[in-house]
Amino acid sequence: MLILIILIIFLFLIINEFYGRKKHQINELDRKIIHLGVGSFVAFWPFLIDYNQIRLLSLAFLVTILLSKKFNIFQSIHAVERPTIGEIFFAVSVGLITYLTKNNFVYMAAILQMSLADGLAAVFGVEFGFKNRYKIFGQFKSIAGTFTFLVVSVLILLVVNYYGNLNLSIVYLMTLALCLASIENLGVFGLDNLIIPIMTVLFFK
Repeated sequence: MLILIILIIFLFLIINEFYGRKKHQINELDRKIIHLGVGSFVAFWPFLIDYNQIRLLSLAFLVTILLSKKFNIFQSIHAVERPTIGEIFFAVSVGLITYLTKNNFVYMAAILQMSLADGLAAVFGVEFGFKNRYKIFGQFKSIAGTFTFLVVSVLILLVVNYYGNLNLSIVYLMTLALCLASIENLGVFGLDNLIIPIMTVLFFK
């Protein structure tokens, strides 16, 4: 299973990279497709492999990203104009969360908040947020992006709460989603990829 997962990840990266180079324009949307696709896949890893294997894959992620950044191998991973090391924090979070929780559903929630909620917020922010942008610590955010994060975050929490039998109230989940949306706004330079999953786990404690 571990080898299959590695092959799936690299196949996804290669296909996305090939597509981006073929159209002669690798942009942040290509980067977010990886963020969404790989992240959503990672969220289900605890149901497929054990936590030690996830930590190993996290380390492999980190090494791959650092090499790619140095030698410009996967351009689609780094296709962003603003200063960020979010891809590095992404790789670190995948393994770090295994030390903070042993509940597979909580792990899933943490990774999906980072990949799905944050990823879709960026996509919708770029598409619909130009006229409602604002700056935080020198980086642009948007009402459209923040609202998208909030909606997706609530849906993730509701699904995980139900199927994971976590028995948390709707009010608590809504409060958690609002807090995570606020953190996403403050997590500039890619820090949200580290802070959001950590805070998600802590709120489930």
